[in-house]
Amino acid sequence: MTLKNPRRTALAALCLGALLPLSIHAQAAGWPGGRPIRIVVAYPAGGVVDVVARQMADRLGPKLGATIVIDNRAGAAGLIGMDVLAKAPPDGHTLAITTISTLTLSPHLLKMPFDATRDVQPVVSIGYSPVVLLATPINKAPDFRALLAEAKAHPGAIRWSTSGQGSLGHIMLEQIKQAAGVDITHIPYKGAGQQFTDAVGGQMEMVSINASQTLQQQIQAGKLRPLAVGANARLESLPQVPTLAELGFEPANRSSVLGMFVPAHTPAPIVERLNAEVNKILAEPEVRKLLLEMGNVPTGGTAAAFAQGIASESAGNARIIQSAHIQLN
Repeated sequence: MTLKNPRRTALAALCLGALLPLSIHAQAAGWPGGRPIRIVVAYPAGGVVDVVARQMADRLGPKLGATIVIDNRAGAAGLIGMDVLAKAPPDGHTLAITTISTLTLSPHLLKMPFDATRDVQPVVSIGYSPVVLLATPINKAPDFRALLAEAKAHPGAIRWSTSGQGSLGHIMLEQIKQAAGVDITHIPYKGAGQQFTDAVGGQMEMVSINASQTLQQQIQAGKLRPLAVGANARLESLPQVPTLAELGFEPANRSSVLGMFVPAHTPAPIVERLNAEVNKILAEPEVRKLLLEMGNVPTGGTAAAFAQGIASESAGNARIIQSAHIQLN
């Protein structure tokens, strides 16, 4: 008879758990109906949104006395996952974690499978990912105002890449162009991977990209040079870099906001309990450290403030999309 090695057994169990399509967090029967809670993540497994959602689930399950299952429903810029949420029963057993662009940008650019203002309900803002505006190796402008002066002197000569047509970075660029009265050539990419590689290689003069550990490494290596950030305040990692608001571009001072949502008509006590528990989780030092290391800034706050912020950003997006004639190809 062969005895099992306990260390190998534990390792095998850990590996098997990592291969499961759905992650289950916590064990208990509680919450409103004693059934598992499903958190719909509108992005692929392994991405920033997914990692944050799993951290939330790990901590939220025990607080609610409920089992929490992560359900990744990626695709269509978050619309597939949010459509699942919009059509779920409003009983507190289906939540979603996503970026607010699905609700503030997509309705003005795409045919929506649900009503972004009537079918989903904001619960709490989890954090935001600052947008960093960087000069590439071929851009010698010493600061952001010098860059705009160069753009005014040579219309169309400055090439500025974003993660795509109609993306948050594109909206910010159009707002800067209108406010400064300059002509800058927009270079849309279909994602951040190739965009990042080409920026480091000097294939354009400017790039807008979300803050991350990888980006910070490129900045420290001198391959990309930050000129401004879209954020509520200067970043701890880039204290010398001004926000767009400081530079006089308040409407363009944007960041990617991540939050939790429930179906519309979810009872107020459920929303209030979720909001309170997530705010407690965001105050935990380990969670704050994790978010900051990933390039995100923890937020929290009331459901009402989160909803107001979403409505304000959506209205601003509608105006700039219309005035700049932005359309998806």
